[in-house]
Amino acid sequence: MERTRFIPLHFRFILTTSLMLIVLLGTLAVVIVFLQSRTIRRQVEARGLSIAKSLAATSVENLLTYNYIALDRIANQAAMDPAIISVIFHDKEGRVAGYSGRAELQNLFLEDEFSLRAVRSRTVLIQPISPETGDKSGLEIAVPVYPAGIDTPWGTVRVRLTLESMYRQIAQIQWIIGIIGVLALSLGILLSILSARRITRPLGNLVAATREVARGNLHLDVKVRTGDEVEGLASDFDTMMKEVIAHRKELETQLVKIQHLQEYLTKLLTTMSDGLMTVDVHGRIRTMNPAAADLLHLTEISPGSGHLPHQSLASFPALQKIIDRINTHTEDHDVWEIQIDVDGRSRTLLVSASILSSAEGRTEEIVLNLHDVTERKKLEASVRQAERLAALGTLAAGMAHEIRNPLSSIMTFVQLLPRKVDQKNFLEKFQRTVPRELNRINELVEDLLDLARVPKFEFRKTSLRAMLLQTVESLEQELELSRIACRLHIAEDLPSITADANQLAKAFANLTRNAIQSMPDGGELDITAALSEPHDNQRHRSADFSGEVLIVFQDSGSGILPEDLSNIFNPFFTTKSKGTGLGLAITHKVISEHDGHIGVESRPDSGSRFIVRLPVAR
Repeated sequence: MERTRFIPLHFRFILTTSLMLIVLLGTLAVVIVFLQSRTIRRQVEARGLSIAKSLAATSVENLLTYNYIALDRIANQAAMDPAIISVIFHDKEGRVAGYSGRAELQNLFLEDEFSLRAVRSRTVLIQPISPETGDKSGLEIAVPVYPAGIDTPWGTVRVRLTLESMYRQIAQIQWIIGIIGVLALSLGILLSILSARRITRPLGNLVAATREVARGNLHLDVKVRTGDEVEGLASDFDTMMKEVIAHRKELETQLVKIQHLQEYLTKLLTTMSDGLMTVDVHGRIRTMNPAAADLLHLTEISPGSGHLPHQSLASFPALQKIIDRINTHTEDHDVWEIQIDVDGRSRTLLVSASILSSAEGRTEEIVLNLHDVTERKKLEASVRQAERLAALGTLAAGMAHEIRNPLSSIMTFVQLLPRKVDQKNFLEKFQRTVPRELNRINELVEDLLDLARVPKFEFRKTSLRAMLLQTVESLEQELELSRIACRLHIAEDLPSITADANQLAKAFANLTRNAIQSMPDGGELDITAALSEPHDNQRHRSADFSGEVLIVFQDSGSGILPEDLSNIFNPFFTTKSKGTGLGLAITHKVISEHDGHIGVESRPDSGSRFIVRLPVAR
């Protein structure tokens, strides 16, 4: 590979900056000179045209009377202006009637191209002149003379102006621009040199440090104080070197261990706690380690022992189903959670699979990693129970707030009871208020128990269509009283789900009531149910997983503020004037216990959309 030619960074920076300044200043100089030249030329043209028109106005009478002496005198007087090269009068026939400084040309016809063009022109003519005509370079302006009331020109006035003053001004401007450009370029190069040094010097220190590191010298202390990214780079480099030194010491410490571990790689496989096995595409076991043999209660097959035909996955339908699925879909690096029975005991395994392919891409063997999570599942259940108990402490504050008001009313009546027991109005109010407040406390306690107790769901195959129809029918009166139009959109091919019908119906009812409460002035509620693709929240899929059902509750209510969206499923959080804030928390718990997922999308004044996903099969 050809090596790129090395050019120091500060040289590149200075060269690039200088080239940019040269291009910028050169372009600016060209534009300024062009604009200034055009402006000066227009001024000269305007001045010459003014002089020519003035001479034409004063020479009309002399041209009509053919007074050549007066015209010659006017031409000589006008030519005394240093900016005028010459003034020429032509009569009606084109003869020279007056020529400043050239009296011998009077009464003659001038045959040069400039003269012929000027005499023939019936309008103002502006044309450049050059030294080739025998005069100085300049500008000629020819103006035809029209007497009053006559459409035919009675002569022509030609004024020749010198452009030397214009060229001098342009030259002065060029010199000024050149001097300023040189100064600006010098200053720019100086600033670029200083900037390049400021940038490249610390970078040079870092380069030198990297070279020292390449030589094996890791004990460097790079200090850069620039207050910019270079200082951050140096700080990161210093931190990296410290980490490299630390890792190097750690690697040196473990190098001996690694060398020994390489020699015992096969023994490492045999001592794995996870079961590891390879099977062919038909599910026949090729190899397995002791952990897999112990987990499945089979005879161990080491990598060098060959294949034992009588050992296969036929006695483990869940594992065989994974093999069949891989053969069908060629899935790799996937994870399944399955249940198997070993000697009458049910065990939960996480199974990951990888495909070993031949050079032609044909599947030869499948590697299965078996991780026993039976005890972990039991521990997770215990942890969830402990978390529920711990959450009760947090809920206590909310519960105290909710029951304080009814308790205060009850305590007030109890304190007044000895003194007002004989008052009929007091007893009537007592009998009306105390039971009502006690009922409020009882309902709150029941909701809390539903939220905190260990779930005892009875899962059965359930028709989701019937459940949604029943939910809407049970709340039909509330919907009518609230002036809410409820529409159901249930797909014809909606499959059944495995669920606790009572608990899931409560969850759907809570979502429907929540929509009703968000539309106090009436509105629309759309409930949609259809089969959906699997959602990403399900990390481990069971081997018999076959999709999800999507249920959407869309209302036209007031919506939810963005800052409240993350709290709506928390107990005792509510934005309504009435309610305990436990309905959505209980709904979330029920959906989660069904291995489902619930989410919400909402914007203020645009309604809310609660999305529930439930697996078709457990």
